[in-house]
Amino acid sequence: MSTNSQAKKSANPGPLGLLGFGMTTVLLNLHNAGIIELSIVIVAMGFALGGAAQIIAGITELQVGNTFGGTAFTAYGFFWWSLCLIWINPFKPAVNPADETAMGFYLLLWGIFTLFMFFGTLAHNRITQIVFLSLAALFFLLAAGDFTGNHSIKTIAGYVGIVCGLSAVYSAVGQVVNGEFNKTIFPL
Repeated sequence: MSTNSQAKKSANPGPLGLLGFGMTTVLLNLHNAGIIELSIVIVAMGFALGGAAQIIAGITELQVGNTFGGTAFTAYGFFWWSLCLIWINPFKPAVNPADETAMGFYLLLWGIFTLFMFFGTLAHNRITQIVFLSLAALFFLLAAGDFTGNHSIKTIAGYVGIVCGLSAVYSAVGQVVNGEFNKTIFPL
């Protein structure tokens, strides 16, 4: 069949966004769990894959009419960019660095947004529900850890975040592989 007679197929931007979210979330939460130190590795991944890749996926989702995917990927892409800015604080000395209370409110707001987005996933597949529910739990645990100064809560949050990130990577891989074979190889 010639390429002229084939209908143009739209690509699915979801796996790119999920991969950007998932891999970056795993990496950051290896830090939160106390396994690795916060370093430029996490900041660079947050800026590039967590931020830029998700923003690209989100804008592409909006262009194909997917409000949920577009909102999620674009918002969480900008979450990563804002988090990188918080860590680097290029505005000092004019702007004070974030303290635990400010970070607690920052993470609490993201948790509330994520919880509302979770309700939207009830119209989606099970793995998407797992990603958003575990992400909401992650944000709420991190906020509680900052508000209380309890490092153990942050460590627990780190392990929840690793599960969250790995579930997003699984969803990305599942969508790509299932799409390539036109059948369910990775149940979602």
